[in-house]
Amino acid sequence: MPLFKRNPFGHILFLKKWLIRFFGLVSHGRYRRFNDLTIEGSEIIRSLPEKNVLFVSNHQTYFADVAAMLHVFNASLKGRENTLKNVGYIWNPKLNIYYIAARETMKAGLLPKIFAYAGSISIQRTWRSAGKDVNRQVKMSDISNIGVALNDGWVITFPQGTTTPFKPLRRGTAHIIKTYKPVVVPIVIDGFRRAYDKKGLNIKKRNVLQSMVIKEPMKIDYENESFDEIVSKIEMEIEQHPSFLKVLSVEEYKKQEDELNAKRKFWS
Repeated sequence: MPLFKRNPFGHILFLKKWLIRFFGLVSHGRYRRFNDLTIEGSEIIRSLPEKNVLFVSNHQTYFADVAAMLHVFNASLKGRENTLKNVGYIWNPKLNIYYIAARETMKAGLLPKIFAYAGSISIQRTWRSAGKDVNRQVKMSDISNIGVALNDGWVITFPQGTTTPFKPLRRGTAHIIKTYKPVVVPIVIDGFRRAYDKKGLNIKKRNVLQSMVIKEPMKIDYENESFDEIVSKIEMEIEQHPSFLKVLSVEEYKKQEDELNAKRKFWS
């Protein structure tokens, strides 16, 4: 690789590789030592095309979710079978993996800015800003940047746009799917909310069983299915459809989660 070769966003790949190596080594223990990450479906990762793949997932922390996915994807591509054993897989990481994140989140401090260089596609949220509800038009440049990333490789998105469970999905994800027609791979994660703080930087509780289930690519009729039909399909695949609540209402579920989190303390 030429020393100063850049990706379509102008990031120097040599520098990006070293950032991923460093943060991969630092964070590896979170999924193998302090807590245990169980993985299902790693063989699906190895069967995917090199480009135009969109991963859709539920969301539990700002950064720990993405970090875990980068670990799992790279380990799977290096032949690991549903395990992160032997962190050597991070030495030569896949560099064309991107993730969609709120611009204000990725600019909030030095560490998020460094994380952004490692693969963030920062977008302006149309519904929330500085902790307040807003109503803004979608920036077409944001949509175009997602298209650039898909054309270059893989993109991770959290279509609910929030770490709060069972919130409605944003229609923007369906717009991306109908526009760029990517292979759509659903992922369901659990345990991250219990293990980490909201940002996913501090460990809140040890010995939490975390899980990541990678499902088969979705069957989508890009031309004929409506935005609402695609949204409903994704809600079911990432297990965030209201039907998964069964007994508890969204409000009751959130109250239960808040009460549990209030009882937990950070460990040092």
